Amino acid sequence: MADVENVAIIGSGPSGYTAALYTGRANLNPFMFEGNAVFGDPTSVPGGQLMITTDVENYPGFPEGILGPALMTQFRDQAKRFGGTYVSERVVEVDLSSRPFTIKSENHTVQAKAIIISTGARAKLLGLPSELECMQKGYGVSACATCDGPLFRGKELVVVGGGDTAMEEASFLAKFASKVTVVHRRDALRASKIMQERAEKNPKIEFQWNKQVTEIHDPSAKAVTGVSLKDTKTGEVSLYPCEGVFIAIGHEPATEVFKGKVELDDQGYIALKEHTMTNIDGVFAAGDVTDHRYRQAVTAAGMGCMAAIDVERWLEEQ
Repeated sequence: MADVENVAIIGSGPSGYTAALYTGRANLNPFMFEGNAVFGDPTSVPGGQLMITTDVENYPGFPEGILGPALMTQFRDQAKRFGGTYVSERVVEVDLSSRPFTIKSENHTVQAKAIIISTGARAKLLGLPSELECMQKGYGVSACATCDGPLFRGKELVVVGGGDTAMEEASFLAKFASKVTVVHRRDALRASKIMQERAEKNPKIEFQWNKQVTEIHDPSAKAVTGVSLKDTKTGEVSLYPCEGVFIAIGHEPATEVFKGKVELDDQGYIALKEHTMTNIDGVFAAGDVTDHRYRQAVTAAGMGCMAAIDVERWLEEQ
């Protein structure tokens, strides 16, 4: 076994990279597992959810806005200035029963005195077999407008969802598509007022209210040809033609590897005991993996800073 690391950071994104920046500047030489692409989960790539975000207009310091991937590149480059080891791998197992803790990824086994968990949250999917097959084979279903939007120039698209993510995806896709239809199972959006107004004012964006996607057609045609929409009030099912489907129905915390290892709340997010400390002494958490209220890049970065300072002080006490 190699030397014991001072701190291992599991997951990247604003919280992870900020934690790496602060622990790096504190000469703790962090070891970061950045994550890697998992099929059907574009948010699992290094950089987290901002890698599938377009214009970021509310992060301080960028008056003209900045693209999510560009912002994460700057986060990463800044953190790496101050040392540390960065591997683009996903953690598959942790042992938190004794210190030093043990973390295993696809190709590394690392022991660390302290851990910061910043695995974030991932996009939810509809759970349809046709959805999965079309995503696997590249037939026109995606959860990442930023990644795949330019591939759908001039096409008619469907966006599933009613929150800020759905409105942002629809607005971005409207730059390329001939028409974007937002399908929402209710008769009112959950999105913030400004995001609603932007989508509603866009002449390319239309809405299908009280509808639920029950099938995506047609994997056998090796392309999306339409979706089956079920009316949530009448139960009537109709075929709605389209040439691509983007899923934007929310997120869930990436905490599977920590179940039974660290305390989670009833929604599966990591529960904090005090500040950024979990119920395991020496294990800390930051960002969307523990925050299901704010879910903002700036709050995630702030929590990454907090976790790094907590770790530094905790290590000094040890």
